[in-house]
Amino acid sequence: MSVAGIAGITGIAGDARRNRRMHVLMVSDVYFPRINGVSTSIQTFHTTLARLGVHVTIMAPDYPGTDNEADADAGIVRLPSRAVPLDPEDRLMRWSSLADLDRRLAGADYDLVHVQTPFAAHYAGLRLAKARGIPCIATYHTHFEEYLFHYIRFLPRAALRYAARGLARHQCNALDAIVVPSQPMAATLRDYGITRPLHVIATGLPESQFLRGDGKRFRQAWGIAPEHKVALFVGRAAFEKNIGFLLEMTALARRQRPNLILVIAGEGPALPALRRQAAALRIEDHVRFVGYLPRDGGLRDCYAAADVFTFASLTETQGLVLLEAMAIGLPVLAIPALGAAEIINPARGAIPAAETAEDFADQLVALLNRPTKLLAMADAAIAFAREWDAATQGARLAALYSQLLRAPLAVDCQQPVPVGR
Repeated sequence: MSVAGIAGITGIAGDARRNRRMHVLMVSDVYFPRINGVSTSIQTFHTTLARLGVHVTIMAPDYPGTDNEADADAGIVRLPSRAVPLDPEDRLMRWSSLADLDRRLAGADYDLVHVQTPFAAHYAGLRLAKARGIPCIATYHTHFEEYLFHYIRFLPRAALRYAARGLARHQCNALDAIVVPSQPMAATLRDYGITRPLHVIATGLPESQFLRGDGKRFRQAWGIAPEHKVALFVGRAAFEKNIGFLLEMTALARRQRPNLILVIAGEGPALPALRRQAAALRIEDHVRFVGYLPRDGGLRDCYAAADVFTFASLTETQGLVLLEAMAIGLPVLAIPALGAAEIINPARGAIPAAETAEDFADQLVALLNRPTKLLAMADAAIAFAREWDAATQGARLAALYSQLLRAPLAVDCQQPVPVGR
């Protein structure tokens, strides 16, 4: 369905035409050039909302080499930031800049603040919204309960889980509403004791995601012969992504499929440990660590070079990367945990994977041995991915903005939350 058609259903197009002044401030502790799901989600909604007549300004940290003048022209406000200890990928916005937001943004007339991350951005965005008497909402992108213990190893896991739930409850209950990308994540937050309205709105796929790259070019660049079978992982090389499980699985699967190659496309704090693990498993020749790849070129080629997309993360609030793989017809074999289950369990281009490395490896080998099934899965995957288009999700978010501006607490969060793709 076209953007105009979707907007007609939701009533957003008419509202936007009558009132072009809806101005939303999105506040985030991360944004491009930092590559992750939060950055992708912000960019996707920014583009789609603009087509619906919603003006979005993004406030995010500056990064070394950032062109702040070009960003300003694109509606991005960069705040001075500093490096985060032990985390070279991320930046922390300086508190002095955040405290000065009222003066810096004095000339802008915002209708709503949309927080994207629960760190400095949350408190700055909430303070600004309260000072101006406008609604403040947040998207809950990350399942921190299953995240923190990978990085704060000196505290008991139970204590970290308790702290993560308490912080989520405190932060979310201070908002007017919370956006969650999947029904399972909404249920999780309700179990935490969050009483504010919850709205399930996934990040959608823009049409550009359905463009297929040149798999042959990628294989030639990375020394992967045509007869090799490629299992692919794309995402941040972080401990919570459970990539070590995929290495164990590859070591087992190659016994049946000696021509199997696992490609890991991404960078992050777990990468040194993953390289050591691959060496310990003696599968260095069966693994390619290719780093971050440009989304409009190298990454498309990477997807096109693979035979199966493999994913073992247990912490995804949505699993957007699964849809990105499916959009170009790449069959998916993944563990259906948390938000990813909504993508995997329909079994339309995806197969729910076992949670043991041995069984996962057997499933992968069985798939690779059935090329006809892979072709059928490819067609089903593309059709399924198209149901998650960015236009639909953007229209639903714009509808939420309009609803909050009329009656911020109009939705009963205790009622079932529709997934609605």
